Amino acid sequence: MGQGLWRVVRNQQLQQEGYSEQGYLTREQSRRMAASNISNTNHRKQVQGGIDIYHLLKARKSKEQEGFINLEMLPPELSFTILSYLNATDLCLASCVWQDLANDELLWQGLCKSTWGHCSIYNKNPPLGFSFRKLYMQLDEGSLTFNANPDEGVNYFMSKGNLDDSPKEIAKFIFCTRTLNWKKLRIYLDERRDVLDDLVTLHNFRNQFLPNALREFFRHIHAPEERGEYLETLITKFSHRFCACNPDLMRELGLSPDAVYVLCYSLILLSIDLTSPHVKNKTSKREFIRNTRRAAQNISEDFVGHLYDNIYLIGHVAA
Repeated sequence: MGQGLWRVVRNQQLQQEGYSEQGYLTREQSRRMAASNISNTNHRKQVQGGIDIYHLLKARKSKEQEGFINLEMLPPELSFTILSYLNATDLCLASCVWQDLANDELLWQGLCKSTWGHCSIYNKNPPLGFSFRKLYMQLDEGSLTFNANPDEGVNYFMSKGNLDDSPKEIAKFIFCTRTLNWKKLRIYLDERRDVLDDLVTLHNFRNQFLPNALREFFRHIHAPEERGEYLETLITKFSHRFCACNPDLMRELGLSPDAVYVLCYSLILLSIDLTSPHVKNKTSKREFIRNTRRAAQNISEDFVGHLYDNIYLIGHVAA
């Protein structure tokens, strides 16, 4: 009798606490408690004034699109910012899903100008039916053609109206483009000295230290692998351009284009000497100063010493 009464009282306590006779929540009670917790959580978020971006985006998805964010549901500025990080291949793939967004002219214009910084067509009124996506395909095709045959590549650009038949325009195109094969470019510039002249004048070496300016020059116009007439031409053109950009420095140091020419050759030889693993006995700073001042007597010893330090610390000028 006492045990039965105790069991009845215990069952009443469990039911009041939300448990069944076996010690588990009933399904209905579980749903009620979960709903209550969710309601309290949402209420706390609303009270705190916080914005849950994840739930905001998830709420905007339809059930069929659940699992990825639909860019068309986002603000246009955010969608374009996301797509602007894609390359041309990925942007074409994105256009299969978001055709209006991925085919936007501003996106393709950015791709064109970031890859080919200068084209004659940029400064012209676009013809009827013009699109930057089509222009990108033409420029990409022309670059591949140039890397196989430079003359055919330039002719392709001209035939499509993307580049004017002018040495200055061709030089600007080469100067602002990084997709051209440097070996083919070197062959083309060796044959087109008029383009080479305009390409050299595009460089601004003002207030640059001589070895650093020479490195910049050879990054755009690659030096030949062997000594010869073409290398001498490059160094001669660089020397005159460097002096033209730094007239005050040349007067202060008493340097002429011929003296700069000697210094450039000395820097190239020193670069090979210090960086080549085949040269065991490296040229010392004292030897470099003595040999350089013997070739160009008006140069100060301190200036030549700074040239040596630059090559020793930074490396080859024509790497």
